[in-house]
Amino acid sequence: MKKKFHFKKVTALLLTAVATVGILAGCGSTTKKSSSSKTAYRTVDEIKKDGTLKVGVFSDKAPFGYVDDQGKYQGYDVYFAERIAKDLGVKIEYTAVDPASRVDYVATGKVDLMLANFTVTDERAEKVDFALPYMKVSLGVVSPSSAPIKSEADLKGKTLILAKGTTAETYFTKNDTGANLEKYDQYADAYNALLDGRGDAFSTDNTEVIAWANQNKGFTVGITSLGDVDTIAPAVAKGNKTLLDWINKEITSLADEQFFHADYDATLKNFYGADINPDDLVVEGGKVE
Repeated sequence: MKKKFHFKKVTALLLTAVATVGILAGCGSTTKKSSSSKTAYRTVDEIKKDGTLKVGVFSDKAPFGYVDDQGKYQGYDVYFAERIAKDLGVKIEYTAVDPASRVDYVATGKVDLMLANFTVTDERAEKVDFALPYMKVSLGVVSPSSAPIKSEADLKGKTLILAKGTTAETYFTKNDTGANLEKYDQYADAYNALLDGRGDAFSTDNTEVIAWANQNKGFTVGITSLGDVDTIAPAVAKGNKTLLDWINKEITSLADEQFFHADYDATLKNFYGADINPDDLVVEGGKVE
């Protein structure tokens, strides 16, 4: 009887232990789920506590975001990023992005802030939150001076180079010009394709192609403005109100010193020369005029 009782007692203890493990495992599963559902972004206080702001920029899109011969990030967007970090009192950790990865990098918290010449669109605004604009832009088309593309009609039967994930890709996908669309992941690859003669023209932001043509003899921007006039703005993860509010306040306050005109003079003027009126591109205080 004692042995039988002892067996029952041990069995009961084992069942109790198994049940306890099951409960703990269930708790562990709940905790994991809760952890995985945590917001992907960091608040302003968290960024300040960490001491580092993670910023997404281009590394191959001069004069807006690029890496110079010394391996340092430069450009219009970088100039702004440096001021943001200074006023936040933190250091910057740059992440190079390609056009198609911009939404994902900021939406998933891989970067706190996207400053990669990011055009505001309704589709993107469903996935990220845009701050006030700091630049105006439309599309342009650059081509060899010996065979200039001056209208959309000129594109029929030609090969048009595009960068994936750009507003140019969206525009020419929706508007059939009869061109063959050749798409690349990186801006550098797209420009090399144009230089190598693998395409008849390349389309992206007019602000960029005008600057590029000025630096590359034998090419001209035959179409200087195409589609809607859009704006470029910083982007943060959806719902990151503290950082969004801080950036908006920063952009508004910088208008007093005409910061973005100073940014233009420091980073863009040498690329554009006298071809562009800064007021046609620059937006101060988030107000588009």
